[in-house]
Amino acid sequence: MEENMKKIFKLLTVMMISLFIVACGEKKEEVGTSNEIQKIKVTTTLNYYQNLIEEIGGDKVEVIGLMKEGEDPHLYVATAGDVEKLQNADLVVYGGLHLEGKMTDIFANLSNKYILNLGDQLDKSLLHKEDENTYDPHVWFNTKFWAIQAKSVADKLSEILPENKDYFENNLQVYLKSLDEATEYIQAKINEIPEESRYLITAHDAFAYFAEQFGLQVKAIQGVSTDSEIGTKQIEDLANFIVEHNIKAIFVESSVNHKSIEALQEAVKAKGGNVEIGGELYSDSMGDKENNTETYIKTIKANADTISNALK
Repeated sequence: MEENMKKIFKLLTVMMISLFIVACGEKKEEVGTSNEIQKIKVTTTLNYYQNLIEEIGGDKVEVIGLMKEGEDPHLYVATAGDVEKLQNADLVVYGGLHLEGKMTDIFANLSNKYILNLGDQLDKSLLHKEDENTYDPHVWFNTKFWAIQAKSVADKLSEILPENKDYFENNLQVYLKSLDEATEYIQAKINEIPEESRYLITAHDAFAYFAEQFGLQVKAIQGVSTDSEIGTKQIEDLANFIVEHNIKAIFVESSVNHKSIEALQEAVKAKGGNVEIGGELYSDSMGDKENNTETYIKTIKANADTISNALK
């Protein structure tokens, strides 16, 4: 009974937000010509995307990110205020690939808007397919994919403000150079880990693209979405794997409850093994200024440091 009430409440929430979108859409005027726009108002979802748009857009953009540090996009439910921010933007940017799973209907109903689905900019044949209709959405952890998405941001901003195309292109090239340097840094840090110790074990399967690019083997308690159930069998099987391979460390994530990893650690101990929690990784959300992880590039480098220091 309680479960049915929850489903009804969620359905009513989606219906109310959809009606709000339609009402706002009827009042929304077309985005003005480039001569009328002083700064492009952008609303996006993850703070990774917010940072990317700010890097490429510079002083030509005003960016609102709906999800703050530590927010889980798989579980995030938009508020009426979020919908209003989406409606009032000149450009909406989101990850797609079912990353923001509970916002799919909202994006589908947006109108009179420049919209950039970053997942659609990638060759799907290069992505990890989870089932017939879904892919692993954590594509930002492959820096080659991120470079493609950065270019798509520059192209979209240039479409809206064509007179500033050179400005956006210059910012893009500067950013891509920094991205190349970060990629080299990460590979060097991973190379410090003995090959037999290059196992990355986390709470949910967010790091498959990272592992593929930089030469790690990855395992997780949950799948690509934190919305999936955690069973005792997953923890039991993973604990056996850790003991069998004498893995030194496992990792919690900043946007995921730490309890599952702590339970895994206890399961390993119960089998006579020992595994440390090697630190906290940034997965579905980048970090903040306090931890010197307030940009995408700083975040992925910090992750590499944490992984390398724990496993080498």
